[in-house]
Amino acid sequence: MQAKRLLKKVNRIAAIAFLMLTASACAYSGETSVTSGQQTGNSESGEQETRGRERAEAETGEAVMPETETPPGSRDDDEEKEEEETMKILVKSDEYEIIYELNGSRAAVELYAQLPLTTEVEPFSSNEMTFYPEKLSTEDTPFSGGEPGSLSYYEPWGDVVMFYAPCAPNNSLYELGTVVSGEEFIERLSGTITVFPYEE
Repeated sequence: MQAKRLLKKVNRIAAIAFLMLTASACAYSGETSVTSGQQTGNSESGEQETRGRERAEAETGEAVMPETETPPGSRDDDEEKEEEETMKILVKSDEYEIIYELNGSRAAVELYAQLPLTTEVEPFSSNEMTFYPEKLSTEDTPFSGGEPGSLSYYEPWGDVVMFYAPCAPNNSLYELGTVVSGEEFIERLSGTITVFPYEE
C-alpha cells in the first residue's frame, strides 16, 4: 500500500513538473513571438520613417532650390553683361597683331557686331592710326581722353582711332576700349588689316 501511495505521489509530482515545463515553454514561445512581431513592426516602422524622411527631404529640396538658384532671366542677363565686359578684338596686319579689350559701350558693341572686318589702315597726324567701320552710335558711350593705347571713335568722320601717342580730348571723341598687347606695333601698321573677335 505504501508503495502504491508513494508511486501516486511521484506520478503527481511528475505531472505537475510536466505542466510547469509546458507552461514555461509556451510563455517563452509567446515572448519570442511577441518580440518577433515587435521587430517586424519596428522594421516596417523604420522603413516608413526612412521613406517619409526621404520624401520630406525631396520636398524640402524642391522648396529651397528656387530660392537659392538665380532666376533664369537674371542668369542670362549676367552672362550677357559679362560678355560685354570682356569683349576683345584682334587687329591683324601681315606683320603685326594688336589686341584691344572693349569697354561694353554701345559703340563698342556695334563695332564688335561688324567683325570680322577687313579694311585699310590710314595714318593721321603723328599720334594715330585709323580705319573706317560702318557708322557707330555713340549713345551711352564715354568720351575718350586720347591716351596712348586708347581705341576711340571720332564721330564727325566716322573712323576708329588707334592712338600710339597722346591726343587732346574733345567732345567728338569717344572711348571704345584699351590696348591689351601690341601697343608698340600700332604706329607700324600699314596697308590692309583685318579686325577679328578675339578669344583666349
